[in-house]
Amino acid sequence: MQPLPSLPLPNEPALEHSRAVRELIQTEVAAAGGWISFEHYMRLALYAPGLGYYSGGAAKFGQAGDFVTAPEISPLFGRAVARQAAQIIELVDGDSDILEFGAGTGKLALDLLLELEKLGSLPRRYFILEVSGELQQRQRQIFESFAPHLASRVAWLEHLPAEFNGLILANEVLDAMPVHLVVWRGADLFERGVISDGGEFRWSDQPLKAGQLFEAACRLNPQIDPGRDNISEYLSEINLASRHFMLSLADILQRGAIILIDYGFGRDEYYHPQRKMGTLMCHYRHHAHDNPFYLPGLQDITSHVDFSAVASAASDGGLELLGYTSQAYFLINCGITEILAQTPAEDAKNYLPLANQVQKLLSPAEMGELFKVIAFGRNVRHALTGFVSGDKSRML
Repeated sequence: MQPLPSLPLPNEPALEHSRAVRELIQTEVAAAGGWISFEHYMRLALYAPGLGYYSGGAAKFGQAGDFVTAPEISPLFGRAVARQAAQIIELVDGDSDILEFGAGTGKLALDLLLELEKLGSLPRRYFILEVSGELQQRQRQIFESFAPHLASRVAWLEHLPAEFNGLILANEVLDAMPVHLVVWRGADLFERGVISDGGEFRWSDQPLKAGQLFEAACRLNPQIDPGRDNISEYLSEINLASRHFMLSLADILQRGAIILIDYGFGRDEYYHPQRKMGTLMCHYRHHAHDNPFYLPGLQDITSHVDFSAVASAASDGGLELLGYTSQAYFLINCGITEILAQTPAEDAKNYLPLANQVQKLLSPAEMGELFKVIAFGRNVRHALTGFVSGDKSRML
């Protein structure tokens, strides 16, 4: 494949890795009769054992990787989230653990536990469910280097526990779940999938007439009306995996809360005529583009989150919505500005970098408004600190 303009070129070992991922996907396409869903393609490109983007060994986070997440931007993010975690731990009467999905470099876990230690609110255990062996190793190393006294409290899981009490946390996890692509064309529905043509991946649409995806698309029909909006066709994502994820969490949560932090919208905003080409986005070496066929295995592939669909699945699982707001409101409610104020403004060398980091986390032009925080719970009878103001539940 020809390199995309403005994107840096990978070295030869990286190219060889991508070729192996490409060959694996081409084999899957051939075995499926020449066509696979985009969900299948995305799952292989991101999670194929030993080869996919998240299960391979390439750097993903920080300046040496492809993108930067909030915990990497500032330790104040984790310290603020810790204030919410402390309240949930108290509400569960001390019989409480934390379970984090996709912990990345381990920075959020580290900052959370160090702040919870200061607050006198450490959980019994901090569990991490991580699909990447390379990231598991980085997570172990960050605790060995910066908080060896807390390392024994952290444990890694390969699958969900049978039951759970405490806080379940996922920061930028939903956006990386494989999604189906659906096309509304007049009165007809199609699923957009992938074929291999002359060694190159190309798009191919097939009629969508039955099944879970068809039913989910039909439920969206009142909102997506290409004829009404003078649009010849409308393309968007449907994330069935996020529904299964929420139902799985509902199955295990006995008492406590689930907090999900990600970029996305409620349904009316998500399926808006202005988003007629969907929200699919790829990230490679801090460059964003929209070609998921470029360097499979070396780039992240994401889509925005339909928080209304997440809330619907949680409700079906018997969970209660505890709050939905922007990241800016959540962090302010959790006291991030008070935490910043602990560093005197006169200490410009230390204060100014932290103030710039907080600005990036809170600014509507940066992460403050696009990123949302949503919470669900079971047997929690108290308003959560992070949602005392800025409620956006009406947008779901």
